[in-house]
Amino acid sequence: MKREKLYKIGEVMEYTGLSRQTIHNYTVASLISEARRTPSGHRLYDESVFDRLEKVKILQSKNYTLIQIRRILEQESQEKKS
Repeated sequence: MKREKLYKIGEVMEYTGLSRQTIHNYTVASLISEARRTPSGHRLYDESVFDRLEKVKILQSKNYTLIQIRRILEQESQEKKS
């Protein structure tokens, strides 16, 4: 069984060009979520975070607020489940 790669916040920063604070803020605002935490409490993100962050960037470029973006992402998530 192949284990999915998990990314530390520094790796997410490196691949996306976003700051640590921005990634933290997006996590707190429920735009992205960590897959789990290390025993010392550090956030770990899975592959899906990159697609999600790309959607956030696109929606921000269209002048959506973070609250609007969260609603859009929640709606997309609900549609995938049904």
